[in-house]
Amino acid sequence: MSEAVVIDDAPQATPRVKVLLPMPVGNGYDYQVPDGLDLAPGDFVTVPLGPREVTGVVWPDPSDPSVPDAKLKAVVKRFDVPRLAPEMMSFVDWVAGYYMVSRGAVLRLVLRSSQGLEEVRARTGYRLADLPSGLRMTPQRAAVLGAASDQALTAKDLAERSGVTEGVVRGLADAGALSAMTFDPDPPFPAPQPDLPGRALAPSQDEAAGALRDLVLQGGGTMLLDGVTGSGKTEVYLEAVAAALRKDPSAQVLVLLPEIALTLPFLKRLEERFGAPPAHWHSDVSSAQRRRVWKRVLDGSCRLVVGARSALFLPWQNLSLVVVDEEHDAAYKQQDGILYHGRDMAVAMGARIGFPVVLASATPSLETVANVEAGRYGRVRLESRYGPAVLPDMAVLDMRKHAPPTNTWLAEPAAQAITETLKDGKQALLYLNRRGYAPVTICRRCGERMTAPDSDTWLVEHRYTGRLVCHQTGFSMPKPKICPHCGGEDTLAPCGPGVERVAEEARARWPDANVEVFSSDTVETPGAAKELLTRMASGEIDIMVATQAAAKGHNFPGLTLVVGVDADLGLAGGDLRAAERTYQVLSQVSGRAGRSVDAGRVILQSYQPDHRVNLALVSGDRDAFFGAELWSREEIGMPPFGRLAALILSGKDERKVTAEARALAQVIPQADGIEAWGPAPAPFYRLRGVFRQRFLVKATKRSNIQAFVADWLSSVKGTSAVRRVVDVDPYSFV
Repeated sequence: MSEAVVIDDAPQATPRVKVLLPMPVGNGYDYQVPDGLDLAPGDFVTVPLGPREVTGVVWPDPSDPSVPDAKLKAVVKRFDVPRLAPEMMSFVDWVAGYYMVSRGAVLRLVLRSSQGLEEVRARTGYRLADLPSGLRMTPQRAAVLGAASDQALTAKDLAERSGVTEGVVRGLADAGALSAMTFDPDPPFPAPQPDLPGRALAPSQDEAAGALRDLVLQGGGTMLLDGVTGSGKTEVYLEAVAAALRKDPSAQVLVLLPEIALTLPFLKRLEERFGAPPAHWHSDVSSAQRRRVWKRVLDGSCRLVVGARSALFLPWQNLSLVVVDEEHDAAYKQQDGILYHGRDMAVAMGARIGFPVVLASATPSLETVANVEAGRYGRVRLESRYGPAVLPDMAVLDMRKHAPPTNTWLAEPAAQAITETLKDGKQALLYLNRRGYAPVTICRRCGERMTAPDSDTWLVEHRYTGRLVCHQTGFSMPKPKICPHCGGEDTLAPCGPGVERVAEEARARWPDANVEVFSSDTVETPGAAKELLTRMASGEIDIMVATQAAAKGHNFPGLTLVVGVDADLGLAGGDLRAAERTYQVLSQVSGRAGRSVDAGRVILQSYQPDHRVNLALVSGDRDAFFGAELWSREEIGMPPFGRLAALILSGKDERKVTAEARALAQVIPQADGIEAWGPAPAPFYRLRGVFRQRFLVKATKRSNIQAFVADWLSSVKGTSAVRRVVDVDPYSFV
């Protein structure tokens, strides 16, 4: 792509540029270039927009000659920072076209932390100095000196670490025990050292690592690292990371993880491997940390990033490798804003820019398996666990024969296995992917089910907090003593189990055991997650009751028993991916057992013991299960052999939403290989007072589904009362 800015050549024309702004509408606006300001595509600039000034990027598009010079406003300033790379601008254009959104909306993802463009003045920090003689010591001062080091910290940060006031810190500085110095609040990240030795690899791991190193040296392509749980996939793909960093001294590498809970221990692992802490990027990172990462990715000095899906849209200068760990995980699909899929965009980005992508999983997605079988992706396998560990024994417990007593959820054979495990001094994990105490709260007198206001979603009881919570809308209220429908007192009863209720049963059965709950409700911060996982890994917890937050990436040496409390939970309903997802999550959570020297055991409680998911898990024949799933998808032309797009209409006026849905239904275009179904009420028809209707478009792989949808929507004029959202490649249908 040319570095020259596109400027009209007419002698009388005012020099102008196209500037793309991070807005959900519009595809760029023309601005006048002031005298003395040289601009080129990729420059970050400030421009006027109405009464305010906005940061945007000079885009490599021709200006619009129909806009007269007199109407042009001038660029206010250009930031003295590196330009946005041409490859990133091209990728923004492609993503916008694929997901049928404005380019400005995609650019907003790139500029999410654009405060990194501004100069940040140096700050004053304090570090340890030689203790002066006669210094009066207090517990507060001792705490500060214990927290201080050779690295300068602000008075605020040092005070927070010490649990004291900033005055104590400054008092020590005045006394000479701390020395003041100025420092850059956004220092470059230490360079990773790819030549440091990694952990010793088994022969099968070394062979797989060699294949990934070859992929990096070739400079392109997508490879699936397909390894059973506990096979050491991380150490293998870190060899590919090392190869990319070694190959090019300016190379940047991104490792994507689906869960924040996985990030903190993983950062330590990378620091040990490469001698320097990597940058990390996810929703719980502070604004100051985000600014630093964004700024240093843009200037190229940040070479190794661990992040969530949004890290793909950092302003990369020389992205040379992306690793997508747990590539099958549904968390890579964005569920609001631009509904992109992080894994798919990583692969598309690698293909467009020309860098390799490694997808790692013990239970790869059917899309990835189909691409491997079609020869579009390569594959390397790790078929056994690392070291002395072996895969756990799997068994399905028929709950029709072993029904637990009323209001309990553990069948007697499972309970006996837990008792034996505790007697052996080992740990058990009880898995149930339901947060809270009970999924439904119902009135025993009138049958009323408690729902969120203006919504059709049930309220989940959380006994720890005494509240009813909607996990879709975020609504929360204290559990009432009186039924709001019939006025019955103390008639509201929990129905069904959540992790809190299973934990309650576990504490009653094993009163001497240390029982803890691990879910997003009980562990709300990365620090709390790290503390709980550390305690589990050290053996302080006897029984962990967990949602799928504990299903992947964690290593608990003392965990030898996993009980799937409700193995059938994900199989209900008409979700296309229900069986695939259930198999994946049960495989992942089962893989937590027996990862050390002690053998593991897995018990899956099921009322459908002969379901193909359970049979595949017990037999260990994953490939046969995936083959059958792929065959059934191919027979009906569903992904990965066909394409889907969802159209969601929503609005607060139910009549207007219904009317627009009917109008669109009457003008569905006719096209070979494409059909549209609907409208139908969304499964959650009403959320926060907003009514929702859905269409589903099914197309062959070769069909241009975006063009079909665009043509269809253009035939019915939209209104501000009804919002239209197109979800290309939908993953959920709520």
